Amino acid sequence: MNILFFLTPKSEVAYVEEGDSLRQVLEKMEYHGYAAVPLLSAEGKYIGTITEGDVLWKLKKDNFPTLYEMEEISVMEVFRGRDNKAVHVNVDMEGLLDRVKAQNFVPVVDDEKVFIGIVTRKDAIQYLMSELIKKAQRV
Repeated sequence: MNILFFLTPKSEVAYVEEGDSLRQVLEKMEYHGYAAVPLLSAEGKYIGTITEGDVLWKLKKDNFPTLYEMEEISVMEVFRGRDNKAVHVNVDMEGLLDRVKAQNFVPVVDDEKVFIGIVTRKDAIQYLMSELIKKAQRV
């Protein structure tokens, strides 16, 4: 099975870019209701994952700056505790499932390491459930 079947394309994914401020990150996470978002370079390459926890620890370290002050803090100043590991677009199902069992979403990159989208744990589980149901119906 090709993972493109599960892919949520970049155009439908909330992400932040390395030039964004901490305030922009917080606002994007709040607007979309996500606890973690991909971080991309200006060239669209996957850098890592920014989580609510990463932001919280940065705020504590900086003595809880105001929203106005957060406009001056770059997302690149935020220490990322754990980046979601990306997979290549041609990864097999075992490789994808190995990642998805440890991550809520799996970033997908092309040959140039350019971010093309994500596969969510939910989508992978739905696929496995449908395969299980198909198998049960054949018996």
